[in-house]
Amino acid sequence: METYKKLLNDNKEWAKAQKIADPTFFNKIAEGQNPEFLWIGCADSRAPADRITNTQPGQIFVHRNVANLVVDTDINMLSVLQYAVEVLKVKHVMVVGHYGCGGVRAAMTHDSLGIINKWIRHIKDVFVKNNDELEAIKDNEAKFDRLCELNAVQQAKNLIKTSIIQKAWKEGDDPHIHAWILELKTGLIKELFEAKTGDMSSVEDIYKYDL
Repeated sequence: METYKKLLNDNKEWAKAQKIADPTFFNKIAEGQNPEFLWIGCADSRAPADRITNTQPGQIFVHRNVANLVVDTDINMLSVLQYAVEVLKVKHVMVVGHYGCGGVRAAMTHDSLGIINKWIRHIKDVFVKNNDELEAIKDNEAKFDRLCELNAVQQAKNLIKTSIIQKAWKEGDDPHIHAWILELKTGLIKELFEAKTGDMSSVEDIYKYDL
């Protein structure tokens, strides 16, 4: 059997099992979605948001890209963010990195990797911003782990720099902003950073908009 056909067969088995467990399941999710969370995670196949958090369809809105970046010119990410915040009214946005991230590791090298150079340049910027702390770490794997953490935190702070989040906060809406990191060896998530509604203390004044 072709491997892709196994996916189709497994889909049939999953749908059958869901219907047996709850005959109304698909009718309910077809009516609409009301997720409380937006998950901005890495595209790595080992880090699926729903499996990690044991959530069901309709509970978590997801955007994924290489190394879980929040880039101010990324219309894809910004469109997801705006829809999640302004339409779905999510309560929490989590930027979720993971240890062992290939994008972060690539950013620590001098390798020229083609088009992805443009993308991981943003991680190199995180390295430069935290250069003193990172250069003080002599063990390369420990340095790699720390950059994975710092990258997740910086991307969460980048969310606060967007007019989307600032506008929502000015209007008294959520969401809270979080940076988390997944340990692939244990499957556990560690909290790194949180900004509650209206907390602009983690970003410099120049990034604050008059809204």
